[in-house]
Amino acid sequence: MERVTLNKKEQKRLMVLNGVDRGELSVGQAAELLGLCLRHLRRMLARYRNEGAAALAHGNRGRKPHHATSEGIKEQVVTLAQTTYAGCNHQHLTELLYEREGIRLSRSTVRRILLRAGIRSPRKRRAPKHRRRRERYPVEGMLLQIDGSHDDWLEGRGPWLTLISAVDDATGKVPYGLFRDEEDTQGYILLLRHIVENQGIPEALYHDRHGIFERSRKEPESLEEQLAGKRQPTQFGRIMEELGITSIASHSPQARGRIERLWGTFQDRLKSELRIAGARTKEEANQVLWDFLPRFNRRFAVLPKEPGLAYRQPPEGLNPDEVLCFKYQRTVGADNVVRFGEHRIQIMPTNGRLSYARAKVEVHERMDGSIGVYYQGQCLAIKPAPPEAPLLRARNMERVIPKATNDKEPFMPDKMTKMSLELKSSHRYKPAPDHPWRRPFKLHIDRG
Repeated sequence: MERVTLNKKEQKRLMVLNGVDRGELSVGQAAELLGLCLRHLRRMLARYRNEGAAALAHGNRGRKPHHATSEGIKEQVVTLAQTTYAGCNHQHLTELLYEREGIRLSRSTVRRILLRAGIRSPRKRRAPKHRRRRERYPVEGMLLQIDGSHDDWLEGRGPWLTLISAVDDATGKVPYGLFRDEEDTQGYILLLRHIVENQGIPEALYHDRHGIFERSRKEPESLEEQLAGKRQPTQFGRIMEELGITSIASHSPQARGRIERLWGTFQDRLKSELRIAGARTKEEANQVLWDFLPRFNRRFAVLPKEPGLAYRQPPEGLNPDEVLCFKYQRTVGADNVVRFGEHRIQIMPTNGRLSYARAKVEVHERMDGSIGVYYQGQCLAIKPAPPEAPLLRARNMERVIPKATNDKEPFMPDKMTKMSLELKSSHRYKPAPDHPWRRPFKLHIDRG
């Protein structure tokens, strides 16, 4: 005797058809109960009377669908998930299989294949909490969130790196990013320069309270700041002021939720991309990052509420090298030489002026390592100054204490030389108790 298995829907149909056979229900009542038309119910009733309960089972039951994923594809997916794309989450793996291997499957299919093979997604999600998100800005370019993430991006294949990037608040698009050895001002300047040259000048930047963006309140004010009544901006703060960018400092990481969530996505997807590419250096990591960003934006960017762009085009005549750089105030020496760290810069006659001695100039340290000197907005002609003469103090010390003639037996000055050195270095004259300097001052008034 053949055994037939029916699901709940088919069991309900069997009970209704048995009621029709026993005369308890009419064909119209049965069709209404099952939600079928009269013609289909009569056809089903005829098959039931001829074949029995087996006529109610679906005809494709037990058959393999023609569009089912083949076993070879399943084995290939499992193998790639354990070798080439190990560590990728299910959604990322689905995209990589289509882009790199030509295997087009849905995320649910990939997930089902991996779960049956005992491979779970490596990304763990925390229990959701009730939070109220801030509304996005309506137009792209109105607000960019910028931050840096220091992490083991190369997963032990190379040094720890810091990823400096920005994300648009309206669209979630990442306009640019770059890897640096550490979170530094130069990295943020390079980030902003690429955005200004390719997209335009954003209206505002949203950042944390790092010393790169604003000075600490605990830092004492200088005399110039006290006289001016305001704190001098940092190098990056000055650049934002010159470009007309509004600086907004957040009070907590949660306030910069979009870029904080971006780091979570990057530390999952970008790490996998770096691992697949075998990146081991900062240069290789940057190349992988710049190839990854366009695909990331196509996948995750959303449409803004309002069309258009809020980026402002740089004004005519703006030289990025003169704005997006480090600037320092210096005073020119009497010999028209400017001291800048280890550099000695000779100022040549420029703009009809022969000498700039004692003038206040501005030294620009550009991103390519070159140096420029500006006076009242005009770039001066400069060249490296001749090296300075040795210090006279060092010469005099060589005369007082000559060098040893024998390396094994160092020179020892005689007793008088030792006493003279001790007197010069440690002895201080102390007046006697009856010295005139110690006598009290008395005011004598002539009353005659």
